[in-house]
Amino acid sequence: MSTFVLVLGTHNAKKRRELELLLSPYNVLLKSLADLPDSIEVEETGTTFEENATLKAVEQAKHLGQWVLGEDSGLSVEALDGAPGVYSARFSGPDATDQTNNALLLEKLQGVPLEKRTAWYTCHMTLSDPDGNVHVQCQQRCYGRILLEQHGSGGFGYDPMFEIPEYHQTFGQLGDAVKSALSHRARANREFVPQLLKIINQRR
Repeated sequence: MSTFVLVLGTHNAKKRRELELLLSPYNVLLKSLADLPDSIEVEETGTTFEENATLKAVEQAKHLGQWVLGEDSGLSVEALDGAPGVYSARFSGPDATDQTNNALLLEKLQGVPLEKRTAWYTCHMTLSDPDGNVHVQCQQRCYGRILLEQHGSGGFGYDPMFEIPEYHQTFGQLGDAVKSALSHRARANREFVPQLLKIINQRR
């Protein structure tokens, strides 16, 4: 049985690890851009998660000549009309950090009561073949709310402020095991894997 090589279009080791765990029973070799020095930096010019994920998958796949999974994700807050959305990573400017993004989010939500701080994380995944043809699109959300201050040091991004109400804890407090079951990325991964396996089986 030949090994199917899949490139995850990110340098993020945590994102790679989440998908690796789901693919471990199957004969899939998962690489990230960190393994490929000739990969390119794809400009995220899309206005939706789907557009950005597709850009990252298609452009990288054509450049590398490999199957590439592009992913785009972010936080949307109802009280801010869905912001920061696709601009989640650079919410506080081109030199944004998790700290400056979280500080700006708290500032913009000042005076908004807890019950009106509904928010959701979105993850969109796009799979492209080496010629730039899209084979899979999947998108999942995880709902919660933004607390008045940060709690916990786990996760990354907005996790210390994103509370899962049923657990009364943030993603920064819940730990990797719970997050890897509940998160938007975990849900998208679970939707993606069966579709990937179908493609692999058709090629064998």
